[in-house]
Amino acid sequence: MAHYTKEDILRIVEEEDVEFIRMQFTDMFGVLKNMAVTAGQLEKALDNRCVIDGYSIEGLARIEESDMYLVPDLDTFTIFPWRPQQGKVARLICNVVDINGNPNRNDSRYVLQQVIQEAKDMGYTFEAGPEVEFFLFETDDNGQPTTITHEHAGYFDLGPLDQGENLRRDMVLMLEEMGYDILSSHHEIAPSQHEIDFKYDEALVTADNVMTFKLVIKTLAKRHGMYATFMPKPKSDAEGSGMHINMSLSKEGKNVFYDPKNDLELSDEAYYFMGGIMKHISAITAITNPLVNSYKRLIPGFEAPVYVAWSMANRSSLIRIPASRGENTRIELRSPDPAANPYLALAVCLKAGLEGIKNKILPPGQVTKNIYAMTEKEREEAGIQALPANLKEALEALKQDSLIVETLGKELAEKYIASKKEEWSAYQAQITSWEVEQYLYQH
Repeated sequence: MAHYTKEDILRIVEEEDVEFIRMQFTDMFGVLKNMAVTAGQLEKALDNRCVIDGYSIEGLARIEESDMYLVPDLDTFTIFPWRPQQGKVARLICNVVDINGNPNRNDSRYVLQQVIQEAKDMGYTFEAGPEVEFFLFETDDNGQPTTITHEHAGYFDLGPLDQGENLRRDMVLMLEEMGYDILSSHHEIAPSQHEIDFKYDEALVTADNVMTFKLVIKTLAKRHGMYATFMPKPKSDAEGSGMHINMSLSKEGKNVFYDPKNDLELSDEAYYFMGGIMKHISAITAITNPLVNSYKRLIPGFEAPVYVAWSMANRSSLIRIPASRGENTRIELRSPDPAANPYLALAVCLKAGLEGIKNKILPPGQVTKNIYAMTEKEREEAGIQALPANLKEALEALKQDSLIVETLGKELAEKYIASKKEEWSAYQAQITSWEVEQYLYQH
Protein backbone atom coordinates (compact mmCIF):
# COMPACT_ATOMS: atom_id res chain seq x y z
CA MET A 1 0.00 0.00 0.00
CA ALA A 2 1.23 3.48 -0.89
CA HIS A 3 1.63 6.04 1.88
CA TYR A 4 0.33 9.50 1.04
CA THR A 5 0.46 12.91 2.65
CA LYS A 6 -2.18 15.58 2.15
CA GLU A 7 0.25 17.39 -0.17
CA ASP A 8 0.81 14.19 -2.20
CA ILE A 9 -2.92 13.80 -2.83
CA LEU A 10 -3.45 17.43 -3.82
CA ARG A 11 -0.52 17.18 -6.25
CA ILE A 12 -1.71 13.89 -7.78
CA VAL A 13 -5.25 15.21 -8.21
CA GLU A 14 -3.93 18.21 -10.12
CA GLU A 15 -1.41 16.26 -12.23
CA GLU A 16 -3.86 13.46 -13.11
CA ASP A 17 -6.81 15.75 -13.86
CA VAL A 18 -8.98 14.23 -11.13
CA GLU A 19 -12.27 16.11 -10.95
CA PHE A 20 -14.34 14.09 -8.43
CA ILE A 21 -13.29 12.40 -5.20
CA ARG A 22 -15.66 9.94 -3.57
CA MET A 23 -15.47 9.97 0.23
CA GLN A 24 -16.49 6.39 1.04
CA PHE A 25 -17.61 4.75 4.27
CA THR A 26 -19.48 1.58 5.20
CA ASP A 27 -22.73 1.17 7.14
CA MET A 28 -23.28 -1.54 9.74
CA PHE A 29 -24.72 -3.92 7.14
CA GLY A 30 -21.58 -3.72 4.98
CA VAL A 31 -23.14 -1.45 2.35
CA LEU A 32 -20.74 1.04 0.80
CA LYS A 33 -21.79 4.70 1.01
CA ASN A 34 -20.16 7.84 -0.31
CA MET A 35 -20.21 11.61 -0.65
CA ALA A 36 -18.60 13.04 -3.79
CA VAL A 37 -16.62 16.29 -3.68
CA THR A 38 -14.99 18.18 -6.53
CA ALA A 39 -11.28 18.79 -6.74
CA GLY A 40 -11.92 22.38 -5.63
CA GLN A 41 -13.36 21.08 -2.33
CA LEU A 42 -10.68 18.46 -1.76
CA GLU A 43 -8.56 20.50 0.66
CA LYS A 44 -11.64 20.97 2.85
CA ALA A 45 -12.30 17.21 2.68
CA LEU A 46 -8.70 16.44 3.63
CA ASP A 47 -9.11 18.71 6.64
CA ASN A 48 -11.96 16.44 7.86
CA ARG A 49 -14.67 19.03 7.17
CA CYS A 50 -17.06 16.89 5.10
CA VAL A 51 -20.34 16.73 7.04
CA ILE A 52 -22.86 13.89 6.74
CA ASP A 53 -26.21 13.22 8.40
CA GLY A 54 -25.29 10.22 10.52
CA TYR A 55 -28.87 9.64 11.63
CA SER A 56 -29.89 8.85 8.05
CA ILE A 57 -27.35 6.01 7.94
CA GLU A 58 -28.94 3.12 9.82
CA GLY A 59 -27.12 2.33 13.03
CA LEU A 60 -24.61 5.17 12.79
CA ALA A 61 -25.94 7.94 15.05
CA ARG A 62 -28.91 9.11 17.13
CA ILE A 63 -31.00 12.00 15.81
CA GLU A 64 -29.71 14.36 18.52
CA GLU A 65 -26.12 13.79 17.35
CA SER A 66 -26.72 13.43 13.63
CA ASP A 67 -23.97 15.77 12.35
CA MET A 68 -20.91 13.65 11.65
CA TYR A 69 -17.62 14.29 9.86
CA LEU A 70 -15.73 12.06 7.42
CA VAL A 71 -12.05 11.52 8.21
CA PRO A 72 -10.25 10.12 5.13
CA ASP A 73 -7.52 7.51 5.44
CA LEU A 74 -4.99 9.07 3.09
CA ASP A 75 -3.35 5.74 2.29
CA THR A 76 -6.59 4.54 0.66
CA PHE A 77 -6.43 7.15 -2.12
CA THR A 78 -7.09 5.45 -5.46
CA ILE A 79 -8.04 6.67 -8.92
CA PHE A 80 -10.79 4.54 -10.49
CA PRO A 81 -9.31 3.27 -13.78
CA TRP A 82 -12.72 2.55 -15.33
CA ARG A 83 -13.87 6.18 -15.16
CA PRO A 84 -13.16 8.83 -17.88
CA GLN A 85 -9.53 9.77 -18.40
CA GLN A 86 -10.44 13.44 -18.46
CA GLY A 87 -12.08 14.58 -15.25
CA LYS A 88 -11.06 11.36 -13.49
CA VAL A 89 -12.72 9.98 -10.38
CA ALA A 90 -10.82 8.95 -7.25
CA ARG A 91 -11.81 7.73 -3.82
CA LEU A 92 -10.77 7.91 -0.17
CA ILE A 93 -12.05 5.49 2.47
CA CYS A 94 -13.14 7.34 5.60
CA ASN A 95 -13.81 6.88 9.27
CA VAL A 96 -16.75 8.69 10.85
CA VAL A 97 -16.27 11.05 13.82
CA ASP A 98 -18.54 13.34 15.83
CA ILE A 99 -18.44 17.15 15.80
CA ASN A 100 -15.71 17.10 18.46
CA GLY A 101 -13.51 14.79 16.41
CA ASN A 102 -14.17 11.72 18.58
CA PRO A 103 -14.50 8.37 16.80
CA ASN A 104 -18.05 7.20 16.20
CA ARG A 105 -18.29 3.95 18.18
CA ASN A 106 -20.87 2.65 15.69
CA ASP A 107 -18.54 3.07 12.71
CA SER A 108 -17.74 -0.50 11.68
CA ARG A 109 -14.25 0.45 10.47
CA TYR A 110 -13.52 1.88 13.91
CA VAL A 111 -14.84 -1.30 15.56
CA LEU A 112 -12.19 -3.30 13.69
CA GLN A 113 -9.47 -0.73 14.45
CA GLN A 114 -10.19 -1.06 18.16
CA VAL A 115 -9.70 -4.84 18.16
CA ILE A 116 -6.60 -4.51 15.97
CA GLN A 117 -5.18 -2.17 18.60
CA GLU A 118 -5.94 -4.72 21.31
CA ALA A 119 -3.99 -7.30 19.31
CA LYS A 120 -1.09 -4.87 18.90
CA ASP A 121 -1.07 -4.26 22.65
CA MET A 122 -0.54 -8.02 23.02
CA GLY A 123 2.28 -7.85 20.46
CA TYR A 124 0.32 -9.32 17.54
CA THR A 125 -0.40 -8.26 13.98
CA PHE A 126 -3.58 -9.81 12.59
CA GLU A 127 -3.51 -10.80 8.93
CA ALA A 128 -6.39 -12.13 6.89
CA GLY A 129 -7.08 -13.31 3.37
CA PRO A 130 -10.65 -13.77 2.08
CA GLU A 131 -11.79 -16.09 -0.69
CA VAL A 132 -14.71 -14.17 -2.17
CA GLU A 133 -17.20 -15.97 -4.42
CA PHE A 134 -19.89 -14.38 -6.58
CA PHE A 135 -22.36 -15.15 -9.37
CA LEU A 136 -22.64 -13.51 -12.78
CA PHE A 137 -26.20 -13.46 -14.10
CA GLU A 138 -27.99 -12.16 -17.17
CA THR A 139 -29.96 -8.91 -17.01
CA ASP A 140 -33.42 -8.41 -18.51
CA ASP A 141 -34.42 -6.00 -21.27
CA ASN A 142 -34.57 -3.15 -18.75
CA GLY A 143 -31.11 -3.90 -17.40
CA GLN A 144 -32.50 -5.35 -14.18
CA PRO A 145 -30.85 -8.40 -12.59
CA THR A 146 -32.19 -11.93 -13.01
CA THR A 147 -30.94 -15.32 -11.82
CA ILE A 148 -30.77 -16.57 -15.41
CA THR A 149 -27.60 -18.10 -16.75
CA HIS A 150 -27.10 -20.12 -19.94
CA GLU A 151 -23.80 -21.47 -18.70
CA HIS A 152 -23.11 -25.04 -17.57
CA ALA A 153 -19.50 -24.77 -16.44
CA GLY A 154 -18.29 -26.27 -13.16
CA TYR A 155 -15.27 -26.24 -10.90
CA PHE A 156 -12.08 -25.01 -12.64
CA ASP A 157 -13.67 -25.25 -16.10
CA LEU A 158 -12.38 -22.93 -18.82
CA GLY A 159 -13.75 -21.22 -21.89
CA PRO A 160 -15.76 -21.61 -23.99
CA LEU A 161 -17.62 -23.67 -21.35
CA ASP A 162 -16.81 -20.92 -18.83
CA GLN A 163 -18.65 -18.03 -20.44
CA GLY A 164 -17.44 -15.56 -17.82
CA GLU A 165 -13.75 -16.17 -18.50
CA ASN A 166 -13.17 -12.94 -20.45
CA LEU A 167 -15.08 -10.81 -17.95
CA ARG A 168 -13.19 -12.39 -15.04
CA ARG A 169 -9.92 -11.62 -16.82
CA ASP A 170 -10.95 -7.96 -17.18
CA MET A 171 -11.81 -7.89 -13.49
CA VAL A 172 -8.41 -9.25 -12.53
CA LEU A 173 -6.60 -6.74 -14.76
CA MET A 174 -8.64 -3.87 -13.34
CA LEU A 175 -7.94 -4.96 -9.77
CA GLU A 176 -4.22 -5.25 -10.51
CA GLU A 177 -4.26 -1.76 -12.00
CA MET A 178 -5.68 -0.58 -8.69
CA GLY A 179 -2.82 -2.19 -6.76
CA TYR A 180 -4.30 -5.57 -5.82
CA ASP A 181 -1.94 -8.54 -5.79
CA ILE A 182 -4.20 -11.20 -7.32
CA LEU A 183 -3.25 -14.75 -6.34
CA SER A 184 -5.68 -16.70 -8.54
CA SER A 185 -9.06 -16.64 -10.25
CA HIS A 186 -11.23 -19.49 -11.44
CA HIS A 187 -14.70 -20.77 -12.13
CA GLU A 188 -16.41 -22.17 -9.04
CA ILE A 189 -18.64 -25.23 -8.64
CA ALA A 190 -22.02 -23.79 -9.62
CA PRO A 191 -22.80 -22.56 -13.15
CA SER A 192 -21.82 -18.89 -13.52
CA GLN A 193 -20.13 -18.83 -10.09
CA HIS A 194 -16.64 -17.37 -9.80
CA GLU A 195 -13.86 -16.73 -7.32
CA ILE A 196 -10.99 -14.23 -7.34
CA ASP A 197 -8.46 -14.44 -4.51
CA PHE A 198 -6.19 -11.57 -3.54
CA LYS A 199 -3.14 -11.42 -1.32
CA TYR A 200 -3.20 -11.84 2.42
CA ASP A 201 -2.72 -8.54 4.24
CA GLU A 202 -3.21 -6.81 7.56
CA ALA A 203 -6.84 -6.91 8.64
CA LEU A 204 -7.84 -3.28 8.04
CA VAL A 205 -6.32 -3.31 4.55
CA THR A 206 -8.10 -6.60 3.85
CA ALA A 207 -11.50 -5.25 4.93
CA ASP A 208 -10.99 -2.12 2.80
CA ASN A 209 -9.98 -4.35 -0.09
CA VAL A 210 -13.13 -6.48 0.20
CA MET A 211 -15.34 -3.39 -0.03
CA THR A 212 -13.45 -2.08 -3.07
CA PHE A 213 -13.37 -5.55 -4.65
CA LYS A 214 -17.16 -5.81 -4.55
CA LEU A 215 -17.51 -2.37 -6.12
CA VAL A 216 -15.11 -3.27 -8.95
CA ILE A 217 -16.79 -6.61 -9.64
CA LYS A 218 -20.28 -5.09 -9.79
CA THR A 219 -19.12 -2.13 -11.92
CA LEU A 220 -17.34 -4.23 -14.55
CA ALA A 221 -20.18 -6.77 -14.69
CA LYS A 222 -22.60 -3.95 -15.48
CA ARG A 223 -20.28 -2.65 -18.23
CA HIS A 224 -20.46 -6.11 -19.81
CA GLY A 225 -24.27 -6.21 -19.56
CA MET A 226 -24.17 -8.70 -16.69
CA TYR A 227 -25.09 -8.53 -13.02
CA ALA A 228 -22.70 -9.63 -10.28
CA THR A 229 -24.24 -10.66 -6.98
CA PHE A 230 -22.69 -11.52 -3.63
CA MET A 231 -25.99 -12.93 -2.38
CA PRO A 232 -25.06 -16.10 -0.44
CA LYS A 233 -27.60 -18.46 -2.06
CA PRO A 234 -29.33 -17.10 -5.17
CA LYS A 235 -30.36 -20.53 -6.54
CA SER A 236 -31.77 -23.33 -4.40
CA ASP A 237 -30.36 -26.14 -6.54
CA ALA A 238 -26.77 -24.86 -6.69
CA GLU A 239 -23.92 -24.22 -4.27
CA GLY A 240 -23.97 -20.89 -2.48
CA SER A 241 -21.24 -18.26 -2.39
CA GLY A 242 -18.90 -18.16 0.57
CA MET A 243 -16.21 -15.83 1.81
CA HIS A 244 -13.82 -18.19 3.55
CA ILE A 245 -11.49 -16.17 5.79
CA ASN A 246 -7.88 -17.29 6.23
CA MET A 247 -6.36 -15.88 9.41
CA SER A 248 -3.01 -15.76 11.18
CA LEU A 249 -1.16 -13.74 13.81
CA SER A 250 2.41 -12.56 13.58
CA LYS A 251 4.77 -11.19 16.20
CA GLU A 252 7.98 -9.37 15.31
CA GLY A 253 7.51 -10.48 11.70
CA LYS A 254 7.13 -14.18 12.52
CA ASN A 255 3.97 -16.24 12.09
CA VAL A 256 3.08 -17.30 15.65
CA PHE A 257 0.67 -20.00 14.46
CA TYR A 258 3.65 -22.11 13.29
CA ASP A 259 5.54 -24.36 15.67
CA PRO A 260 7.50 -27.21 14.02
CA LYS A 261 7.84 -29.00 17.38
CA ASN A 262 4.14 -29.03 18.22
CA ASP A 263 1.33 -31.31 17.14
CA LEU A 264 0.52 -30.81 13.43
CA GLU A 265 3.16 -28.04 13.50
CA LEU A 266 0.57 -25.69 14.99
CA SER A 267 1.52 -23.51 17.94
CA ASP A 268 -0.39 -23.32 21.21
CA GLU A 269 -1.53 -19.84 20.12
CA ALA A 270 -3.04 -21.32 16.95
CA TYR A 271 -5.02 -23.88 18.96
CA TYR A 272 -6.15 -21.28 21.50
CA PHE A 273 -7.16 -18.83 18.74
CA MET A 274 -9.18 -21.58 17.09
CA GLY A 275 -10.69 -22.55 20.46
CA GLY A 276 -11.84 -18.98 21.06
CA ILE A 277 -13.54 -18.76 17.68
CA MET A 278 -15.27 -22.12 18.15
CA LYS A 279 -16.50 -21.10 21.61
CA HIS A 280 -18.15 -17.93 20.27
CA ILE A 281 -19.06 -19.13 16.77
CA SER A 282 -22.84 -19.08 17.27
CA ALA A 283 -22.77 -15.34 18.05
CA ILE A 284 -20.11 -14.70 15.39
CA THR A 285 -22.42 -16.32 12.83
CA ALA A 286 -24.95 -13.48 13.23
CA ILE A 287 -22.23 -11.19 11.83
CA THR A 288 -20.49 -13.45 9.30
CA ASN A 289 -23.81 -14.74 7.93
CA PRO A 290 -26.08 -11.71 8.22
CA LEU A 291 -29.04 -12.47 5.95
CA VAL A 292 -32.08 -14.72 6.09
CA ASN A 293 -30.69 -16.11 2.85
CA SER A 294 -27.29 -16.87 4.43
CA TYR A 295 -28.73 -19.93 6.17
CA LYS A 296 -30.00 -21.40 2.91
CA ARG A 297 -26.30 -21.88 2.11
CA LEU A 298 -25.42 -23.48 5.47
CA ILE A 299 -27.11 -26.82 4.79
CA PRO A 300 -25.68 -30.29 4.09
CA GLY A 301 -24.96 -31.32 0.53
CA PHE A 302 -23.51 -28.12 -0.88
CA GLU A 303 -19.99 -28.06 0.68
CA ALA A 304 -20.75 -25.27 3.15
CA PRO A 305 -20.08 -26.07 6.82
CA VAL A 306 -22.96 -26.90 9.13
CA TYR A 307 -21.20 -28.28 12.20
CA VAL A 308 -18.70 -26.81 14.67
CA ALA A 309 -15.56 -28.87 14.15
CA TRP A 310 -12.04 -28.48 12.77
CA SER A 311 -9.80 -30.59 10.60
CA MET A 312 -6.62 -30.58 8.55
CA ALA A 313 -8.24 -31.53 5.25
CA ASN A 314 -11.88 -32.34 5.93
CA ARG A 315 -13.90 -29.72 4.03
CA SER A 316 -17.08 -30.60 5.91
CA SER A 317 -15.56 -28.88 8.97
CA LEU A 318 -16.18 -25.32 10.08
CA ILE A 319 -12.43 -24.66 10.36
CA ARG A 320 -9.84 -26.17 8.07
CA ILE A 321 -6.08 -26.02 8.53
CA PRO A 322 -4.51 -25.61 5.06
CA ALA A 323 -1.42 -27.72 4.40
CA SER A 324 1.07 -24.85 4.10
CA ARG A 325 3.38 -24.35 7.06
CA GLY A 326 6.09 -21.89 8.04
CA GLU A 327 5.10 -18.30 7.37
CA ASN A 328 1.98 -19.51 5.50
CA THR A 329 0.47 -21.33 8.51
CA ARG A 330 -3.12 -20.22 8.95
CA ILE A 331 -6.61 -21.28 9.91
CA GLU A 332 -9.49 -21.07 7.42
CA LEU A 333 -12.96 -20.23 8.72
CA ARG A 334 -15.33 -21.59 6.09
CA SER A 335 -18.73 -20.36 7.27
CA PRO A 336 -18.69 -16.61 6.40
CA ASP A 337 -20.40 -15.40 3.25
CA PRO A 338 -19.77 -12.31 1.10
CA ALA A 339 -22.87 -10.45 2.36
CA ALA A 340 -21.04 -9.91 5.66
CA ASN A 341 -19.65 -6.54 6.69
CA PRO A 342 -15.91 -7.38 6.44
CA TYR A 343 -14.93 -4.93 9.18
CA LEU A 344 -17.31 -6.44 11.71
CA ALA A 345 -16.62 -10.01 10.58
CA LEU A 346 -12.86 -9.65 11.08
CA ALA A 347 -13.36 -7.76 14.34
CA VAL A 348 -15.46 -10.48 16.00
CA CYS A 349 -13.18 -13.28 14.74
CA LEU A 350 -10.08 -11.52 16.05
CA LYS A 351 -11.69 -10.69 19.39
CA ALA A 352 -12.78 -14.29 19.94
CA GLY A 353 -9.36 -15.57 18.90
CA LEU A 354 -7.56 -13.22 21.29
CA GLU A 355 -9.93 -14.29 24.06
CA GLY A 356 -8.94 -17.87 23.30
CA ILE A 357 -5.26 -16.99 23.69
CA LYS A 358 -5.80 -15.02 26.89
CA ASN A 359 -7.80 -17.81 28.52
CA LYS A 360 -6.00 -20.73 26.85
CA ILE A 361 -9.21 -22.14 25.38
CA LEU A 362 -8.44 -25.40 23.62
CA PRO A 363 -10.68 -26.58 20.78
CA PRO A 364 -12.14 -30.09 20.81
CA GLY A 365 -10.19 -32.80 19.01
CA GLN A 366 -9.81 -32.89 15.25
CA VAL A 367 -12.65 -34.53 13.30
CA THR A 368 -11.38 -36.48 10.29
CA LYS A 369 -14.65 -38.15 9.30
CA ASN A 370 -17.12 -36.71 6.82
CA ILE A 371 -19.43 -35.01 9.34
CA TYR A 372 -22.33 -34.96 6.86
CA ALA A 373 -22.22 -38.78 6.72
CA MET A 374 -22.27 -39.19 10.50
CA THR A 375 -25.52 -40.00 12.24
CA GLU A 376 -27.02 -37.58 14.73
CA LYS A 377 -26.03 -39.98 17.52
CA GLU A 378 -22.43 -40.17 16.27
CA ARG A 379 -22.21 -36.38 16.17
CA GLU A 380 -23.69 -36.16 19.66
CA GLU A 381 -21.20 -38.70 21.01
CA ALA A 382 -18.36 -36.76 19.38
CA GLY A 383 -19.61 -33.52 20.95
CA ILE A 384 -20.16 -31.88 17.56
CA GLN A 385 -22.61 -28.99 17.74
CA ALA A 386 -24.43 -27.42 14.80
CA LEU A 387 -24.19 -23.83 13.66
CA PRO A 388 -27.35 -21.73 14.08
CA ALA A 389 -30.00 -23.04 11.69
CA ASN A 390 -31.39 -19.61 10.83
CA LEU A 391 -30.93 -15.90 11.40
CA LYS A 392 -33.21 -15.87 14.44
CA GLU A 393 -31.09 -18.49 16.24
CA ALA A 394 -27.90 -16.60 15.40
CA LEU A 395 -29.32 -13.32 16.70
CA GLU A 396 -30.37 -14.97 19.97
CA ALA A 397 -26.83 -16.32 20.35
CA LEU A 398 -25.38 -12.87 19.66
CA LYS A 399 -27.66 -11.27 22.22
CA GLN A 400 -26.43 -13.73 24.87
CA ASP A 401 -22.71 -13.45 24.08
CA SER A 402 -21.27 -10.59 26.15
CA LEU A 403 -17.84 -10.76 24.48
CA ILE A 404 -19.16 -10.30 20.95
CA VAL A 405 -21.64 -7.63 22.07
CA GLU A 406 -18.75 -5.81 23.78
CA THR A 407 -16.72 -6.05 20.56
CA LEU A 408 -19.47 -4.44 18.49
CA GLY A 409 -20.36 -1.97 21.22
CA LYS A 410 -23.66 -2.20 23.09
CA GLU A 411 -25.42 0.44 21.00
CA LEU A 412 -24.35 -0.97 17.64
CA ALA A 413 -25.18 -4.52 18.74
CA GLU A 414 -28.67 -3.50 19.87
CA LYS A 415 -29.36 -1.65 16.62
CA TYR A 416 -28.03 -4.53 14.54
CA ILE A 417 -30.08 -7.13 16.41
CA ALA A 418 -33.26 -5.03 16.27
CA SER A 419 -32.93 -4.41 12.53
CA LYS A 420 -32.15 -8.03 11.75
CA LYS A 421 -35.08 -9.22 13.88
CA GLU A 422 -37.32 -7.03 11.73
CA GLU A 423 -35.81 -8.69 8.66
CA TRP A 424 -36.57 -12.12 10.14
CA SER A 425 -40.15 -11.14 11.00
CA ALA A 426 -40.73 -9.79 7.49
CA TYR A 427 -39.41 -13.02 6.03
CA GLN A 428 -41.59 -15.12 8.32
CA ALA A 429 -44.69 -13.28 7.10
CA GLN A 430 -44.04 -14.14 3.43
CA ILE A 431 -45.83 -16.92 1.56
CA THR A 432 -43.31 -18.55 -0.76
CA SER A 433 -44.01 -20.21 -4.09
CA TRP A 434 -42.79 -23.49 -2.55
CA GLU A 435 -45.54 -23.32 0.09
CA VAL A 436 -48.20 -22.63 -2.52
CA GLU A 437 -47.01 -25.51 -4.71
CA GLN A 438 -46.68 -27.85 -1.73
CA TYR A 439 -49.92 -27.14 0.13
CA LEU A 440 -52.50 -25.37 -2.04
CA TYR A 441 -53.81 -28.46 -3.79
CA GLN A 442 -53.38 -30.80 -0.84
CA HIS A 443 -55.45 -28.96 1.74
